[in-house]
Amino acid sequence: MPDPTTGDLSKAGSVHDDELIRAVDAVLAKPETGPYPIGGGYLLDFAAKIEAHEPSANALADPEAKPGWRRTAILMARPVKG
Repeated sequence: MPDPTTGDLSKAGSVHDDELIRAVDAVLAKPETGPYPIGGGYLLDFAAKIEAHEPSANALADPEAKPGWRRTAILMARPVKG
């Protein structure tokens, strides 16, 4: 799968839902979280990936954004093999 999103990896079973839940909770608690292991040998540098994707950055920066939007923003990020 070329350049998968975290959501793609979840659907493919490469990353388990509980790993993503922990990762999402970590970045929502501390947005400057650096490279975070999400399983399957993947790392996601949330701060860099989200900053590079304007809709994700806007969703996470908006304290009024619905939690679902904030989580979706993270699932749209593209991890790298670590």
